[in-house]
Amino acid sequence: MTKGLFITFEGPDGSGKTTQIHKVAEWFKNKGYEVVLTREPGGTKAAEAIRQIVLDPKFPIKAECETLLYLAARAEHVEKVIAPAVAQGKVVLCDRFSDSTFVYQGLTRGVDMDVLKTMNAFATKGLIPDKTILLDGDSKQLAVRRSTRGVEDRFEMEGLAFQEKVRHGFLTLAKLEPKRIVVLDAIRDQDTVAADIFKHLEPLL
Repeated sequence: MTKGLFITFEGPDGSGKTTQIHKVAEWFKNKGYEVVLTREPGGTKAAEAIRQIVLDPKFPIKAECETLLYLAARAEHVEKVIAPAVAQGKVVLCDRFSDSTFVYQGLTRGVDMDVLKTMNAFATKGLIPDKTILLDGDSKQLAVRRSTRGVEDRFEMEGLAFQEKVRHGFLTLAKLEPKRIVVLDAIRDQDTVAADIFKHLEPLL
């Protein structure tokens, strides 16, 4: 059986990941591929329960606790959803993965990156995405987008300076892994962004 594909979508809050991941799912389905659409933290009952804790503003947890919860959810997610699907030849599209942990808990919160990478490798059993789509945009413009959604999670409530650190963190990672991470301007028409994504994914087929 042919190995499947594991593609992740990253970016600051409000960059349009959810919209684009659904467009990409339809693109793959139209080409005859079986697609698994998932997210982090989440993807299993246990991981979704952890998601409720880490994103709830009522729980102002510290960076170390936050990190361990995310990695626990990821270990469950990889073991029960992502790895089996890829092994079965499916295309797995995931809204956030390890890069978000490196940015939010590492580059932004200050958790030691070497420690993070070691722990993440343990949680993922070394799984790395085949391609990562990083949707980038000006922090102020993305803040305006987020304001139209109403409900904010704990990270979105941290303010513009935090979001600018997040954006810088993602761009820093992209420079370190330019072959895997594709940076695209998210402040464009949705269909234009989608067409750009398709162009970068086509060589993987």
